[in-house]
Amino acid sequence: MKLVTVREGERHSIGIIKDNQVLHLAAIHHLYVSSDHNEVPAFLSDMKIFIEQSDKSLPYTTELVNFYENIEQKGESGYQDAAIPLAEAEILAPLSQPEKIICVGLNYFDHCRETGMEPPASPVIFSKYTNAIIGDKQAIELPVNSKEVDFEAELAIVIGKEAKHISEEDAEDYIFGYTILNDISARDLQFTDGQWIRGKTADTFAPIGPGIVTRDEIRGPHRLDISLTLNGEVMQDSNTSNLIFSIPYIVSFLSQSMTLKPGDVIATGTPPGVGMGRDPKVWLKKGDQLAVTIEKIGTLSNPVMDAEK
Repeated sequence: MKLVTVREGERHSIGIIKDNQVLHLAAIHHLYVSSDHNEVPAFLSDMKIFIEQSDKSLPYTTELVNFYENIEQKGESGYQDAAIPLAEAEILAPLSQPEKIICVGLNYFDHCRETGMEPPASPVIFSKYTNAIIGDKQAIELPVNSKEVDFEAELAIVIGKEAKHISEEDAEDYIFGYTILNDISARDLQFTDGQWIRGKTADTFAPIGPGIVTRDEIRGPHRLDISLTLNGEVMQDSNTSNLIFSIPYIVSFLSQSMTLKPGDVIATGTPPGVGMGRDPKVWLKKGDQLAVTIEKIGTLSNPVMDAEK
């Protein structure tokens, strides 16, 4: 399944992308139970709850999608509100309040070389905060205190259940799915400070989305093409087969120190081609358009603008 969070007026709702449409699960739920007054399960309105209750939410979502496909095949009328064209949907960040956004730095050999850093002996870990989260089509804001803002296309893991002290062999069982994260970075702040937090977690510095693809649809997460374009020009073009530390290793490694919770997001590092590694260097500017594409997941697109002073 490709799950998204969509805005319906003042409410948020969970949707499924299918055949260039977004199926509104709450609307289909009302059709399914034949009552507008039937209470919508909480997991159909909040992605974090959906993930926490995936033992119930995933089977029920399958029921709803099958039901909708059956009535659609019969050509029954009156169900137009249950699906809208993908191009018309207002898709938000799939998760707005994960407990943790954990990022792995220097996790592609070629990226280490372009930054002039040695490949690490163990994962380099830093974090972002929820103030940095934006969704597809939302604008990245250039901070007033930085002139060297960069881009980093990354495959991100979404944790599905609580994980503590788990083995590498068992790690996959704790993954709910995968999404895209663009690790926007203010390089001047990152390296002036001597640690990375301020340069990594400014407002809007964690575009995520457009959706979460469940684990069952991505059986080979280490064989995915990953690319980033800036104003239509390819800047990053690689494959997750080039990761230094594998996804199971990362999940296990982190779980030895911290309890991972459902909905936690782990960005797995960026391939070569970032702006700071180029000659001349390429920094983001007002009016730029970024697009990150990962095979089987989709494309996360964001414009760039100046932050309001």
